[in-house]
Amino acid sequence: MHKIGENVVRVEAQALRDLADRIAGPMSGAFNQAVELLFCCAGRVVVTGMGKSGLIARKIAATLSSTGTPALFMHPVEAVHGDLGMLAAGDVVIALSASGETEEILQLLATIKRLRLPLLAITCDEFVAKTSSAEQPSTLSAAAEIALSCAVTEEACTLGLAPTASTTAMLALGDALAVALAEKKGFKEEDFASLHPGGKLGKRLARVETLMHTGDAVPRVAASTRMPDVIYEMSRKKLGIATVVEEDRLLGIISDGDLRRLLERRGKDALDLTAAECMTRDPKTISGNEFAATALALMEERKITSLAVVTEAGKLEGIVHLHDLWGTELV
Repeated sequence: MHKIGENVVRVEAQALRDLADRIAGPMSGAFNQAVELLFCCAGRVVVTGMGKSGLIARKIAATLSSTGTPALFMHPVEAVHGDLGMLAAGDVVIALSASGETEEILQLLATIKRLRLPLLAITCDEFVAKTSSAEQPSTLSAAAEIALSCAVTEEACTLGLAPTASTTAMLALGDALAVALAEKKGFKEEDFASLHPGGKLGKRLARVETLMHTGDAVPRVAASTRMPDVIYEMSRKKLGIATVVEEDRLLGIISDGDLRRLLERRGKDALDLTAAECMTRDPKTISGNEFAATALALMEERKITSLAVVTEAGKLEGIVHLHDLWGTELV
């Protein structure tokens, strides 16, 4: 049985190689036009398909959405029973049909044309440029502004019937469009992370401003505050430091390490000092726009557990603690 499995993979791999050659060669112009059409889309990309093609359409819509292009799946049967209302001016429609003659998809053409929505067809037609009349395209391809082909020489099914190699090629073509479009849009890791806040990458690329302690949770004292009150503020807020501020501008920091070293040197006389006399001036700080990974790197470099978060003007915004980074899976 493993021989059958091996053959399935080899047939589908060949289908992908053929698709890549087609994108690199005769279909390159149409592919570029398709990416440009999606790039200029002022609304959403509506992807539709029936049966196995519908499953692929759902995945393409999800991939587009996760790479910065608003997209949704429209079931063709539900569409003709009311869901056509999800189509709006400015949208682009991607219709998937292996044969290009799927009745449920063709029923949508009148509405798509009435709304004057650009149509991108993905079928298993042999690729024929729109200017060529050498071969009669399917109804769907003929109706589309742009038609792309995921034709295969054979299906991987031993009966040659079940969509296998063709759906694999269709999926790969959708991925190729989505990735090329994301590249054209300048989509970056941090953009991906913002759309995947629950994913591992989203956690790793979390911004400091989303993790820091703010408001009353930040231990603050004035420069003139006596050390007993500084210690009380540090103990009450439980972040291991106290910030010394003047009208929200950060003057310095007193850490629990600073406090221990001060007591070792001065003993109980340290309690007679003010925050200004004990603070570390010009402490290491971080911007709220920085990544959590950057905050962790600074903490490891300086062997500290907390960082003050400040604006470019030096205004204190919050405190990020090592414990806050645990949920990001960085530590």
